Amino acid sequence: MEVVSPSGLQEALDAKLENPSAVPLAGGTDLMVDLNFDRRRPDAIIDLTRVTELAGWDRADGAIRLGAGITYARLVAEVAPELPGLAIAARTVGSPQIRNRGTVGGNLGTASPAGDALPPLLAAGAQVELASATASRSLPLTAFITGPKTTALEPSELITAVLVPVATGPQQFSKIGTRNAMVIAVTSFALALHPERHGVTTGIGSAGPRPLVAEAAESFVEGVLEEEGLWDARGVIPGAAAVRFGELVADAAQPIDDVRGTIRYRRHALGILARRTLGWAWDDFRKVSG
Repeated sequence: MEVVSPSGLQEALDAKLENPSAVPLAGGTDLMVDLNFDRRRPDAIIDLTRVTELAGWDRADGAIRLGAGITYARLVAEVAPELPGLAIAARTVGSPQIRNRGTVGGNLGTASPAGDALPPLLAAGAQVELASATASRSLPLTAFITGPKTTALEPSELITAVLVPVATGPQQFSKIGTRNAMVIAVTSFALALHPERHGVTTGIGSAGPRPLVAEAAESFVEGVLEEEGLWDARGVIPGAAAVRFGELVADAAQPIDDVRGTIRYRRHALGILARRTLGWAWDDFRKVSG
């Protein structure tokens, strides 16, 4: 197995162009497991740990541009005020050791339906930046992840960054697993409130072939908030509306039966997570606005 260790982004892109089958390595929290269990044996690896252009983040026109190599630990420590939903999700990832190594680009590249960063990125309206040695492009997350562990990434491309709009209102994330910590999600859910446009956006994880948006649930709760004048009155969301929101989120899921959970359990749990996160986010909005 050949290991290439570029010292800059262009060198990494040139290496990927020269050997499109080479697998990128950043945190290694997924790839090294596959290598250790002999589930994967690539001919070449591109070690990106020395590529500093991928490791930082900056602000740009109302958004945060996260380099693909930024770790979960740094997300929590440095961008929680701007991207609270993503920071909440990052806190739930593995152990402290995993959070110090795992990267947002790795979560995107692995494209596991259970990836913790994916639902909050989806709810926030993230764009994924891709580059090759000769060109670059940007895709919405909904177009980037095409199925279970499959993406729109071309063989000669690397993920360079993800562009995430700065939160304009409260955001929440919750997941459920077979234990309380260091667990792969049985299902997960993210929600973002957008007071400036009276909007609610969602992201469903680990309950479909890829992260999903609960469009009917979004439209329903936006209608309730508008019709009841709750954005301005900052009143309590009716209990029946919160329950219906959870039901619509569960209906939007496309779960399967597997070793971690059944279709029925995932839908049931997702409805509860949706109802709870809506309540938490709305309570945060009322406190800040009251």
